[in-house]
Amino acid sequence: MTDKLVIGGYEFQSRLILGSGKFSLEMTQAVIEHGEVEMVTLALRRANVGGQEDILEYIPQGITLLPNTSGARNADEAVRIARLAREIGCGDFIKLEVIHDSKYLLPDNYETIKATEVLAQEGFIVMPYMYPDLNAARALTAAGAASIMPLGAPIGSNKGLCTKEFIGILVEEIDLPIIVDAGIGRPSQACEAMEMGVDAIMCNTAIATSGNVAQMARAFKQAVEAGRTAYLAGLGRVLAKQAEASSPLTGFLED
Repeated sequence: MTDKLVIGGYEFQSRLILGSGKFSLEMTQAVIEHGEVEMVTLALRRANVGGQEDILEYIPQGITLLPNTSGARNADEAVRIARLAREIGCGDFIKLEVIHDSKYLLPDNYETIKATEVLAQEGFIVMPYMYPDLNAARALTAAGAASIMPLGAPIGSNKGLCTKEFIGILVEEIDLPIIVDAGIGRPSQACEAMEMGVDAIMCNTAIATSGNVAQMARAFKQAVEAGRTAYLAGLGRVLAKQAEASSPLTGFLED
């Protein structure tokens, strides 16, 4: 109970963050309940305040909204979307996404750094999505980011931890919460990332495209918890060249 995720001074018990972009409204509610998530991303186009299809009606009270700047192609567009999100009552958290590459959907680290600096100065709790590069992560930290959100693999690919080695460098070198965002396709991959020492996992496609979203949300919750527990416990050593009996046999053989 004392091992809490802290972002921008706010504490969370859950280390699973839901990306809601690919869910129907009813699915969103089910995943929140079964995954016991406490933070949910929100695209402004789905927050039709007062409209018939308002996702906010399906998000329970007490859930922290994480509006994203999805669709922003440069820093200026991202800043405008963030300001609009705050204006309609989504709060100060913002998931910063700047993507102008329509083929691979890779984040533009340079424009993301620029937007982070502006938004942090305006009091936003900025959680930037980025390609895992140490120099860019350091620049985002200096610009005022509240967390670093490196991709594990391209958005929606479910390929897993393709950037594992680079994420590991960020875990070692960056003194901010590291949240793997994009690419995680299986609970086992989420567990593996948590065992590395990342602070949280954001999941969307892997749950949304599963056969049973409620059960998969629960599976991801359990995997994230298991990985975190294993990291805190300290993983056992790996022998490079030889085996080692789990129980000594010497005394038995001598008898």
